[in-house]
Amino acid sequence: MAWKPTEIPDQSGRTFVVTGANGGLGSVTTEVLAAKGATVIMACRNTTTAQEIAARIDGDVRVAELDLSDSTSIRKFADDCDAFDVLINNAGVMNLPFSRTKDGFEAQWGINHLGHFALTGLLLDRIADRVVTLASIAHLMAPKLRVDDLDYEHRRYLRGLAYAQAKLCNLMFARELQRRLSDSGSAKRSYAVHPGAAATDLFAHTETPLDYVTKPFIRLVGHPPAMAAHSTLFAATMPDADPDVYWGPTRFFGTQGPVGKSSSTRLSKNKRLWEQLWAQSEQRTRVTYRF
Repeated sequence: MAWKPTEIPDQSGRTFVVTGANGGLGSVTTEVLAAKGATVIMACRNTTTAQEIAARIDGDVRVAELDLSDSTSIRKFADDCDAFDVLINNAGVMNLPFSRTKDGFEAQWGINHLGHFALTGLLLDRIADRVVTLASIAHLMAPKLRVDDLDYEHRRYLRGLAYAQAKLCNLMFARELQRRLSDSGSAKRSYAVHPGAAATDLFAHTETPLDYVTKPFIRLVGHPPAMAAHSTLFAATMPDADPDVYWGPTRFFGTQGPVGKSSSTRLSKNKRLWEQLWAQSEQRTRVTYRF
């Protein structure tokens, strides 16, 4: 029988930090967790929209400013954050024209991966239970990982491939974090999940005419945000969820359907690349993990 959020245990007394909770999957995740009794901190760049969403949700929901494109904002958020239970690395951008973050990184890699890498490292000592990081079936489109040119300084920028690279990095990061937690003897866990093809506004910010056709197409082949959030909610709340499984929808090539074990590319399982990406990420963010 397919898993449903009704199976989530009571979350009273538990606190979750959800990045990018001011829309799409993040707002759905926030609403479901709050309904289960959790305290939810919506960590968002657009706090005005986040406050409007928070006002419509029953429960203990709070808004905090976090701009994942800015290391100063990330460090301020981390400095102000008390101990909590679960970090959900949900925020993301998709298929953007070439641009750089405030710290000079290619924007899709810098926001989707490096921002979350820095945030997780700065908060790790205050996370009691687990980290959930959203990857994507788009990682299947990354033929390789150029660890020598992650910022597209020496090759042509292709926005779709840059997004695929960023989501591949999310998946590798989650797996390498779990490996390091396990090797250190920590009881904390790291999960990689993907939402399938979710009909959210993420598909309508490419700044091209594709914005007008992509979202309707995704509605046809994918599933609504309420369903797409299931893999995140499952990994974030179920006590027996296996951190070594890549959780996501299991039908129609992973675009929709019930939560289960998802496949990933051979490249995504390359542990040597995990380590190289980790080293690059620590160097770029100047965040060193302490296990």
